[in-house]
Amino acid sequence: MKCHRSGFVSLGNALNVSHVASQLCCLGFVLMLTTFAQAQQVFDMRAISDPDTLEIEIVQPWRTVNGPVVTRQKLVTINVGEIWAGQEYRVPVRMVVPGDRKAHGFHLTGGNSPVSVQREVRPRGTNLELLKGGVGLVMTVVQEPGSYGKAELAGTAEARFAKTLNPHYKIQYWAWPATLMRAVTTAYAEAEYFDEGKVAVTGASKNGASPSMAIIHDDRMTALHATVSPIWDSPLRLCDQQAWDQHLEAGGQQRGFSGGHFGPNFNQRALNAGQTWEDLQGFTEDISDQVFISRNLKDLRSRGVDMLFHPGTHDMVAYDMAWGGANHPSIPIYLGANSGHGKKGHLKIERDQQNKAALLLRHFFPDEFTETLLSPPAIETEVKNDVLRVTVRFPPNAREETGRIWWINNRGPDGSPRYLKELIPDANSKEMTRDMKKDVWTTEIKIDSSASRIDLFSNHRKTMKYRDLIYNTYISSPYTRVELSKSK
Repeated sequence: MKCHRSGFVSLGNALNVSHVASQLCCLGFVLMLTTFAQAQQVFDMRAISDPDTLEIEIVQPWRTVNGPVVTRQKLVTINVGEIWAGQEYRVPVRMVVPGDRKAHGFHLTGGNSPVSVQREVRPRGTNLELLKGGVGLVMTVVQEPGSYGKAELAGTAEARFAKTLNPHYKIQYWAWPATLMRAVTTAYAEAEYFDEGKVAVTGASKNGASPSMAIIHDDRMTALHATVSPIWDSPLRLCDQQAWDQHLEAGGQQRGFSGGHFGPNFNQRALNAGQTWEDLQGFTEDISDQVFISRNLKDLRSRGVDMLFHPGTHDMVAYDMAWGGANHPSIPIYLGANSGHGKKGHLKIERDQQNKAALLLRHFFPDEFTETLLSPPAIETEVKNDVLRVTVRFPPNAREETGRIWWINNRGPDGSPRYLKELIPDANSKEMTRDMKKDVWTTEIKIDSSASRIDLFSNHRKTMKYRDLIYNTYISSPYTRVELSKSK
C-alpha cells in the first residue's frame, strides 16, 4: 500500500496536523495509542509535506557565496517530527541555489555531518554542472545519532522498537527517510529561491537505503542513485525459516548486518525483548511493501523515476545478489567486482566509471543528451562438456561498446561469511566477444573440475556526451548463479 500525500494518521507520527488531531491536547501521545495495523503506514505524507510544522530555526540567512560559480546559500535546522511523544528529531539543512536565478529542482544528499554542513559550499564536479544549469543543491544529515553526540537517543529508539516493533521508533525506517522528505519540504517552502522541479537523491549505505525507501512514498522525488544498500526482499530479509536455517548453518549470525531486513539485524534484540519469530516474520512481511524498491517497480516506473543501483558484489548490507539477479533481472545495477563496504575492488574493476554523474546530468538536462543510459541486458548460459557458454543480449540500438565477464566458483550462499570474504580471483575476468551478426556478446568459461557452481555477471560500457564532457557509464547483466550439478 502506498501513501503518496495520504491523509492517513501513521503510528507515532506527531507531524499530523489534521483538523481532528489539532484539537487534541497531546497529539504525539494519542498517536502512540493507535493499533499495530495502523503502524504499517510509516509516513503521513500530508504531514511530511506540510511546511507549517517544520519549526525552522535560521542558522545562516540567505547570503551570496563566491566560488567557481556564484551561489546563494542558507542554513537552517528543522523539526523532522517526534520519534516518540516529546522527543523531537531535528536536523540541519543547507540550501544552495544559483546566484542569479531560482533553482529549478535540486540534488538532495544526506551523507553530510553536522559539522560539514555548517560550511559554505563551493561546488565542484557534477554539482557545479548542475548549478550552472539552474539546478539547486539541498544537503542534510542522515547519520547515526551517536556519531554526533546523541547515542542515548539512538539507544532508546532501538530499545523501544525491539519491544514494540513499531517502525516509527526505528531510525532506519522512519527518521532517516523522513529527514530527506522533510528536506524537500524545506526547500520548496523557500518559494523565492526554488521552483518545483525534479528532485534526484543520491548516496551510499544508509544514504542509499534511506532515499530508496523515501522515494517509494514521496512522489516529489524523481531519481535515485543508491550504493551498497538493500534493493530487494529476499527470503533471508523476510525471516524465512528455511533461509535462516541455511544462513546459520553457513556461519551467518543474528548480529551486525548478517541477514538484516533493511540494515543492521535487529532479530535477536527483538527476541530478547519478548517478540517471537512469528512476530518478526509478520513485521518484515507487512512493512516490506513500504521499504523495498523491488516491491514498487510498477509504481516507480509509471512515475518515470530514473534509478540505478551499485550494490557491490561483496557487500555486507546488499548481501543477496544471487537471489536478486534471479528474481529481479530488470532492476538496473552496476556490479563493481569485489566491491562493498571496506572493499578495494578487483584488479580490473572499471575505475573510469561515472554512472552517478551521467545519471544526474541526463535526468536534469535530457535535451543535452543524444543517448540514454544502458538498460539491463538478458543473460543466457549453457553448459557443454567442460565449458560454460555465456551469451548477453541488449535491446536493439542500445549501443553498448564493451563487454567483460566476471566469475567465481563455489561461492557461499547469499549473506554468508564465505559470500562476503571469498573474492573473485584476479584471473577470473576477461573480455567478451561481440557477435555482430547476432548482435550479442559471447564468451566461454572453462569449468574447473572442483566447481559445483559458478556465479557470474558481465559489465558493459557506454560513453555519453554532455556538452564538451565525456562520461563513461556501465551496466551489469543480472548476477547469475549456475548450479553445475543440475546443468551437467
